[in-house]
Amino acid sequence: MASPENELPRAYGTPPLTAALRSIPEDFRVEEILGYEADGEGEHALLWVEKREANTDWVARELARYAGVSPMNVGYAGLKDRHAVTRQAFTVQLPGKADPDWNAFPHTEVKVLSSARHKRKLKRGALRGNRFVLVLRDVRGDRLRTEEVLHAIAARGVPNYFGEQRFGREGGNVAQARAMFAGRRVDRDKRSILLSAARSQVFNGVLAARVERDAWDKPLQGEIWSLAGSRSWFGPEEFDATLAARLAQGDIHPSGPLWGQGEPPATATAGELERSIAAQYADLAEGLAAARMDQERRPLRLLPKNLEWHWVDEETLQLAFELPAGAYATVVVRELVL
Repeated sequence: MASPENELPRAYGTPPLTAALRSIPEDFRVEEILGYEADGEGEHALLWVEKREANTDWVARELARYAGVSPMNVGYAGLKDRHAVTRQAFTVQLPGKADPDWNAFPHTEVKVLSSARHKRKLKRGALRGNRFVLVLRDVRGDRLRTEEVLHAIAARGVPNYFGEQRFGREGGNVAQARAMFAGRRVDRDKRSILLSAARSQVFNGVLAARVERDAWDKPLQGEIWSLAGSRSWFGPEEFDATLAARLAQGDIHPSGPLWGQGEPPATATAGELERSIAAQYADLAEGLAAARMDQERRPLRLLPKNLEWHWVDEETLQLAFELPAGAYATVVVRELVL
């Protein structure tokens, strides 16, 4: 079964390459960008951890077990890919306790690289972004066209779709969300995952429609604008030279709905499009409203920072870039690889 991500329209047409990603875990490297340092004091140990082919939640539980505390005492900012080599931060609350010997952590696939005291538990989403280094192997295709697409991505960005990770195995989270909205009981943690999948499906539908109109990085009438680097948004208001300059500079982005109760704020052409897509997913939209989710916004455009690429050899391409929190590296790669 194709993933929802592979069924979505691309900004730059048919990708110029076929290639293998994640041939080995070292081909997909992720490093969190927290944007702040440890306080140097407090009852939490802020750990910088490297893991290889390990699930973030499992690492959190094992850190708790090793420190002799409840899993509730462990915090992390984001879930990271299992089939990868990732570096991310964890906090372990140690009230009245000394740090254990983190160098002796008993799992070869996990290394505690450093530790320092911190005053607060890490919360989900409390990071600036992530830095990626990806290696594509067995590359076949049009190298000249690949260079053109990479330069276009560097200048224009890519559609900010939710990646396939959001939808679970073979996209099954959306079907489970529909079952939940129809009355099936689920536990609290699973409920949150399914609500997110339902929202993501509606958002991706709106973004796909705007990609088809070539309007994912330019405004429609009645546009709502997302402020780069924050969850704030504003509008609608008349598109003028000031907004055009801010759009060109990457300070603002056109936005799409994270569906919830009430009417979405977009009006005119943008609002009509959003309502028409929500009507196509009426059971999801109505379920989200009934769950009392609020209307929120997400940028339609994703601008990778510091995008670099290097041909290791004729069949191997390395990519490096930074993305804000909540964005997916795979939606960058999909513009290059079929």
